[in-house]
Amino acid sequence: MRASINKSSGQYFSFNSIHKQSSLVLFCLLLFSVVPANSNFPQHTKSTHAFFFLSFSFVSLFTSLSSPPLLPPSTMQALQAPSLRGSPLNPLQKPNPNPHFSNVSRLRPRPTKRFSSITASSPTVSAPKREKDPKKRVVITGMGLVSVFGNDVDAYYDKLLAGESGIGPIDRFDASKFPTRFGGQIRGFTSQGYIDGKNDRRLDDCLRYCIVAGKKALEDADLGGDKLSKIDKERTGVLVGTGMGGLTVFSDGVQNLIEKGYRKITPFFIPYAITNMASALLGIELGFMGPNYSISTACATSNYCFYAAANHIRRGEAELMLAGGTEAAIIPIGLGGFVACRALSQRNDDPQTASRPWDKDRDGFVMGEGSGVLVMESLEHAMKRGAPIIAEYLGGAVNCDAYHMTDPRADGLGVSSCIERSLEDAGVSPEEVNYINAHATSTLAGDLAEINAIKKVFKNTSDIKINATKSMIGHCLGAAGGLEAIATVKAITTGWLHPSINQFNPEPSVEFDTVANVKQQHEVNVAISNSFGFGGHNSVVAFSAFKP
Repeated sequence: MRASINKSSGQYFSFNSIHKQSSLVLFCLLLFSVVPANSNFPQHTKSTHAFFFLSFSFVSLFTSLSSPPLLPPSTMQALQAPSLRGSPLNPLQKPNPNPHFSNVSRLRPRPTKRFSSITASSPTVSAPKREKDPKKRVVITGMGLVSVFGNDVDAYYDKLLAGESGIGPIDRFDASKFPTRFGGQIRGFTSQGYIDGKNDRRLDDCLRYCIVAGKKALEDADLGGDKLSKIDKERTGVLVGTGMGGLTVFSDGVQNLIEKGYRKITPFFIPYAITNMASALLGIELGFMGPNYSISTACATSNYCFYAAANHIRRGEAELMLAGGTEAAIIPIGLGGFVACRALSQRNDDPQTASRPWDKDRDGFVMGEGSGVLVMESLEHAMKRGAPIIAEYLGGAVNCDAYHMTDPRADGLGVSSCIERSLEDAGVSPEEVNYINAHATSTLAGDLAEINAIKKVFKNTSDIKINATKSMIGHCLGAAGGLEAIATVKAITTGWLHPSINQFNPEPSVEFDTVANVKQQHEVNVAISNSFGFGGHNSVVAFSAFKP
């Protein structure tokens, strides 16, 4: 039982104590009652023993009620403070190596803890503290991508700064019968020099994009080719997720089954369709034997991967991780599925202006595709090998709206909580953040729900600039967070924020500076990047310039 408070006296007593003393009284009464009346004990002896035991028991009972409390009021108030209450499981804590014996371990006696050092001032929340341990500080040393603007990071960001739109008519297949006939389709992609010809012909684009982006990120981290020998591959992992997996391979396999029978299904159907294969193939190609798996949380996938990869490094399970997302869903079944959800813009007469986050006339998101991968490593490891440090990953958080499959919470509670937890993990106060790369998909409900959540955390809207990468490249689903993290890091390193284009009739309730239509020069102190997905999956990651 929990301790209770005697409010009139300010003292505390324990119901456990009362229970024990009462039991002793009853025991003594029982002991006296069972002495036979015709026993050989003299009557005065029996009476004396009974009086002794009863007196002792009642004295003990009332002493427990009237004696000074075991813990003084100030200490108990401190212990009941919000800052010391039970919190959710720490994602950085090592898992129990013997989960089957977790219940048994609770039965083991534990040493008594002393609380004498706790004072009434303990509940005061201290200022956030950033990680100092070089083994736990996580830095970005390389970035690689495949995008509608090409496969070069600098060229990609130059296009974003120029406010160019990568959205155009879909010509990969006949989309004339769809109500939406445009997207951020990648054209002219080549994997030459990164994937051998035989595999290149077999692989789903989702896998091809991942392998190219991952290898280019390693090159950017000065780990291309033979330089991989610099690192311990057993302590290097891959965590690249995807929302849809190998959708083309899956769609083709189903079509072959229906039209030609099971014998015409490729033996690569299952391996190339499942969502873990992007990480697996990249690990196989590079010989990385550390943590390797995929996370699939719809459009929040990439940020989930960054968060998990950083935690592997912080726990000492890896020294270096490739992390991000990949997606290639602009095919008939992918387009048709989102059309059925009524999620897509139908501005076919002017596709380049279709993605317009925070504009009153927005009518849905625009599909995109690609891959974005970061090289994340411990500061200690990066310095030891003389790596080019681009920026620092400060922290992140993930949670769930627990509300609806596709609709966001109008009150923004899940998102605002996720932002707050990400700042706590990063050791950052809200006042330190001055740039947000928003999820901002150009949907009627989603854009304002995100703004409402941001306002709950950041009270002064004039101090923060926000922008929408999706206004130019579309919504790349599981790869969105990867490509947007790269844009966020480039904003930090260049001092320039790309515009949110197509801001013709802005929502007045937004209030933030959305970097409308024209790039802005801005020294970024701390940046966060938001990604949210179907199912209510929320994710936020924080970056800053690296400061030794």
